[in-house]
Amino acid sequence: MSDKTADTRATCPVDHSASGSQPTAPHGSGCPVDHTKKPGFLSSLTGTTASTNEAKCPVDSDSVNPLNMMPALAQTMHEGQRTALSTDRESSTIPRADQPSDTHKWEYPSPQQFYNALARKNMPAPEEYVDVMVDIHNFLNEGAWNEVLKWESRHECKMPRLIRLQGRPRDISPLARIYDWRFGVRPFDRHDWFVDRCGKQVRYVIDYYEGEAKDDMPVFNLVVRPAIDDFSSLADRAKQMWQDAKQKYFPDPKK
Repeated sequence: MSDKTADTRATCPVDHSASGSQPTAPHGSGCPVDHTKKPGFLSSLTGTTASTNEAKCPVDSDSVNPLNMMPALAQTMHEGQRTALSTDRESSTIPRADQPSDTHKWEYPSPQQFYNALARKNMPAPEEYVDVMVDIHNFLNEGAWNEVLKWESRHECKMPRLIRLQGRPRDISPLARIYDWRFGVRPFDRHDWFVDRCGKQVRYVIDYYEGEAKDDMPVFNLVVRPAIDDFSSLADRAKQMWQDAKQKYFPDPKK
C-alpha cells in the first residue's frame, strides 16, 4: 500500500518536498543521527544506549494524564542536575479531542519535563542540549500531524482532532517489515495516533526513520498512513497508491 513520507529537519518544522518518497537507509539502526557528524547527545532522543541499542521515545506515551494527554512529569530539577532548565511548555497546533473546539491544543513537555523523562528512563543527556532535543521532538510531532491532515483532507470533516497516541517502538508495522526486506532499513520508533474524525475514531500508524544528513543537520523521514482497520482506510490507501503511480509513470507535462 502507499504511504506518505515527510522529510523533517531539525532546523525547521517540516520539509514536505519529500512527501511520497521512500525512507532513506539510516547510518545506524538505533538512532536518528549519524554520530560521525553530530554529537552523541541526540541518541537520547530515541533512547539508544551503548548497552541496549534499544530505540524509543523518551517520553512514555502510554503513561499519560487523561486530562491533558501528556505524561505527569515533574517540573522540578532532577537530583544531580546542574543547570536549571525552562519549565515553559510550548503549545502545539494539534487540537485536543477532549475539548469542544479546536482552540484547545496539545501541549509539549517543557525542557525540564523532557530531561526528567530521560533521567527516569536512565537515558542521560547533557543539559545544554535538552532545548534542541525538545525542538526536534516537537518538530517531528508537528510534521506527523501535517501528514495526518493531508490524509484527512479526503474527508468532509473540517476539524479532525487527536484523541490519544501510543508509542509502540517494539512493534514493527507490516509496511516497515516490507521496507526492511526491500531496503534493509528499520524505523527507530513507531507511534499509533488515534484521531477523531467528527465522531469517528481513525487510527494512524507513523514510522520514524533516519534520513541522510543534509548540510550537517539530521533529517528524519516520517511514514504516515491510516491503519487498515476498515474499508474507508483501505480505500484511502488504494487511492493514494494510484495517485503516486500516476505521478511517477504518467507525470503531468504542465507541472
